[in-house]
Amino acid sequence: MNIGIIGIGSFLPDNRVTNIDLEKQMDTSDEWIRTRTGIEARHLAEEDVTVADMATKAAQRALQSAGVSIDEIDAIICATATAPAFPATACLVQANLGAKRAVAFDVSAACSGFIFAMDTAKSLMQSKGYNRALVIGAEKMGSLIDWDDRSTAVLFGDGAGAVVLGEDPIASIDSILLGSDGTGGKHLYESEDGKIVMNGREVFKFAVRKMPEIVLESLKIAGKSLDDLDVLVPHQANRRIIDAAMERLDLEEDKVVVTIQDHANTSAASIPLALAEAVRSGRVQEGQTIVIAGFGAGLTWGASCLTWNNATITEEINT
Repeated sequence: MNIGIIGIGSFLPDNRVTNIDLEKQMDTSDEWIRTRTGIEARHLAEEDVTVADMATKAAQRALQSAGVSIDEIDAIICATATAPAFPATACLVQANLGAKRAVAFDVSAACSGFIFAMDTAKSLMQSKGYNRALVIGAEKMGSLIDWDDRSTAVLFGDGAGAVVLGEDPIASIDSILLGSDGTGGKHLYESEDGKIVMNGREVFKFAVRKMPEIVLESLKIAGKSLDDLDVLVPHQANRRIIDAAMERLDLEEDKVVVTIQDHANTSAASIPLALAEAVRSGRVQEGQTIVIAGFGAGLTWGASCLTWNNATITEEINT
């Protein structure tokens, strides 16, 4: 079975918070944030908006994009690190959508989570004979922010992205690689009081080394080379990390999707949000080779080489 992405959707909260807004709340500046991260703004959900709420909206748009009814969905898998431990956000999405026949559960691999979830969905489709799967990355990173720590508070945002996986004559998932190094867990974690703690220097060094490696490896597994790459969609954690990966891979800027300036780091939602924006803007075209790649707490990493088919995207997708 040739399994690929046949629909995509995204959601960002209405509350857009700029660096200028943060200047009024904490000891920071627009210039300090932009030069160190590339971030100009982020979207933060209101207190009463849940991860499941955002995931549901992204999922609805992905289903519309694919032209698929909810009754055709066999599995719902949600990657999230910020939702309550139980019930699973995927189960709440299942209830919200009325997807009575779909198995639903969450995976947690932080910023790499969406790729872990996509691999899990593909494996279920191959082993169980499922025809359609809904894969979501959704985070409310604002709920973990320590507003007294400017080194982390300015980095994160909220949002959700979703894709529908299904059989397609053109679209395909040509490779997926996953990895973990638990010895690095001490560099990025949630504290006992529920706040993000990060050793930025160590995470930066890890990401700059790992990102080019997994991009090349995902292409190799797919039987392709860097010359075949049309578009790279990296995890949006820091513009300097993306720039370093571009330099090491000798990639021109027009081959790399960058949305961090508007979204900040949305963890597991980062890659599907960036991919949705690339589709919406026309950056991704039929038959192109796309690589999505991410890294995150764990430490974890993942990458996937995709062949794209715009013909399957039947509706406009909106944030």
